[in-house]
Amino acid sequence: MPHLAAVGQSDGLVRAGEERLAGEESARGAVRSERRKEILRQRREELGLSQEDLASRLRISVRAYGNWERGLVKEWTDRKLLALAEALEMSERQCFWLFRVMVDRDPPPTWRAAEENRLPRDPAQRDYLCDYAALMEASPYPTFLVDHRWDVALTNSAFDRLFQSVRPHPTALPDDNFLRFVLFHPDAAAVLEDHEPGWCVPLLAQFAAALAAAPDDEGLRSIRQEVARDPFMEAAYRYGVPHWLSTHGEQAARRDGAVRTVRHPEPGWGPVRCRTVAESGQMLEAMGLTRITFVLSSPQGPPTGPAAGTDFPRQQGARLRAVPSLD
Repeated sequence: MPHLAAVGQSDGLVRAGEERLAGEESARGAVRSERRKEILRQRREELGLSQEDLASRLRISVRAYGNWERGLVKEWTDRKLLALAEALEMSERQCFWLFRVMVDRDPPPTWRAAEENRLPRDPAQRDYLCDYAALMEASPYPTFLVDHRWDVALTNSAFDRLFQSVRPHPTALPDDNFLRFVLFHPDAAAVLEDHEPGWCVPLLAQFAAALAAAPDDEGLRSIRQEVARDPFMEAAYRYGVPHWLSTHGEQAARRDGAVRTVRHPEPGWGPVRCRTVAESGQMLEAMGLTRITFVLSSPQGPPTGPAAGTDFPRQQGARLRAVPSLD
């Protein structure tokens, strides 16, 4: 082969290898480019915002933001990315993921997410939530506050421990939007046992009811669009949910009282029975929030790690004060 005679056999193999690697790198670059666009669009739609809304928050033209979302940016500077993180109300972990996907490095260490975005403006409500957070922290069970879109307002340490092994994700972290986590996070099935029948389908049924009650809600419509883009979830939504409801009844889709199973990541736990308890007092209702608690049974072995020594009342012979003791 003349061309190999000119460059030598080893050089020819090197060149072929370089061309193959260049092709693979080009393919990875194309996937990465699409992922960048997807992150910005998904997060914007999750917040129910238009491109005009984002452009206004960033104080740039709509055309300029459209170029950002299409990836037509010469250089992603820290200033641009931090402005995006603020405008898209990203948490610290979401900002970390944004920088990793966009420029393959961490955000500046001085940046911290503005958690004020999630708190109500009313001073009395803000003060109430601060005290309520202390109440939630006193619970040994994973508990969190969500609104009708499943956006998470508060979590406690037990909730964080349950999902401590979950990797970063731009739109589906458990402490950002719990429904998106259940449906779209690749790690959800590792924590939520019987993921499809026990968690996805019941929550899709709850979502269908919420969307029917508020069909113009931009946040819910954004989730519906994301479900439609996932063939598996779309099939579950269109066919799995009606079949599941016809089998189990409409009451099975309730938030309160469902018994499922979670797999706790701490050593000695494994699969754990989990009852969902949903409640909302007068102040929480005024803010459109519901508290959801996962009442876990004791692990199948001695607990270790941060939760060691935690006693679960259900296993300690606790009883309802209103019910007389059998003794």
